[in-house]
Amino acid sequence: MNVTETFSEGLTRTFKITVPAAEVDQQINRKLGELAGTVRLPGFRPGKVPIELVRKRYGQSVMGEVLDETVRQSSATAVTDKGLKTAGQPKVEVKSFDQGKDLEYELTIDLMPEIVPADFSTIALERLKAEVTDKEVEDDLMRLARRTRETQVAEGRTAEKGDVVVVDFEGKIDGKVFDGGTGTAVPLELGSDTFVPGFEDQLVGAKAGDTRNVSVTFPADYVFTDVAGKPAVFSVTVKEVRSGPPAAVDESLAKKVGLDSLEALKKAGRERLERQHGQISRAKLKRKLLDALAEKHSFPAPKNMVESELANILGQVKQSTGKEPADADKTEYRPIAERRVRLGLLLSEIGRRNNIQVGEEELRRALAAEASRYPGREREIVEFYQKNPEALIQLRAPIYEDKVIDFILEMAKVTDRTVTAEELIRDEGLPTD
Repeated sequence: MNVTETFSEGLTRTFKITVPAAEVDQQINRKLGELAGTVRLPGFRPGKVPIELVRKRYGQSVMGEVLDETVRQSSATAVTDKGLKTAGQPKVEVKSFDQGKDLEYELTIDLMPEIVPADFSTIALERLKAEVTDKEVEDDLMRLARRTRETQVAEGRTAEKGDVVVVDFEGKIDGKVFDGGTGTAVPLELGSDTFVPGFEDQLVGAKAGDTRNVSVTFPADYVFTDVAGKPAVFSVTVKEVRSGPPAAVDESLAKKVGLDSLEALKKAGRERLERQHGQISRAKLKRKLLDALAEKHSFPAPKNMVESELANILGQVKQSTGKEPADADKTEYRPIAERRVRLGLLLSEIGRRNNIQVGEEELRRALAAEASRYPGREREIVEFYQKNPEALIQLRAPIYEDKVIDFILEMAKVTDRTVTAEELIRDEGLPTD
């Protein structure tokens, strides 16, 4: 085998690899011989089919197998012999391949960049923490009561305060639909003040089938900062008007959700909010840490990994918008793809250097948690992951990342600051009322 480097720029290398015809033919003849010993053809006893007949009938498929195997083995040997550490999948372009001729192909690879982790003790971070207040618990339980409130369609009458209207809506700011500004079949209790101030008041007096333009101004401290303080117009179609007893937080609500008492319901509500606060606090701290790591580390990102990550991002954009991303989107999202790749490689290197691993018990718990999301199909989900190593790697990845993040946080300077729940959840898209 002959290996010649033909291109070198940044982390990218291209090699011309030639495998002698004799070596390729030897592999083809070996496979044809193995096939001749097992193939069954009319008029021939098993194992007695002439090799030339086998070649004529199966030669193309055998050559395809040999090509795949030879490229895989020879490219791996070339990379190993040169002591290269590759990033992502290589690109192979076959230049020449035929029986009796040398196999020639181009192998393009991206190399892993050199990564030197910073001194994590120089990273200073602030962790936001919020205590759960009695009012938060009461408000949360009232939202639960409203969601589970039993109502009936109020045929032929207009909506009053206390009624539930089921609406479709589309909101626009400066004439453009904004993220989170649309909804379908959304139940809304008039007078509950759960939506933008002034929104519910403008639906009083509406009846099923009505469409109204509702003008509001988002509060300056609204949970989504990109629309905070801005005026918006919603086109709202009322699908149903429903009425029923007012929502109440009482013993019957506790029993409705499977708990023994109102006290147990309040305790469960408080614990859920505490978990939610903890998750948001950690998510924000992790975001700050990743920003700090991105600022402290500068190394080139392998092109093939960036292109792969960019394709993933654009695929998500297409799925959420229903439109094919434009060239401008590719330009906009490329820096995000590069950042993600660099951070991923950095966290992986930190984990490797410090022997951070995901234990089998941790993986089993994650698999059980994933399976529990599909009631009645738990066994099927577990078997799927057990039979698909790549899927199992995807399940392991976030656990590994969290362990590396925890490792870094142990060495970083983290100070706590107590804030209100509203401050904590700002930009997280959670209810603050």
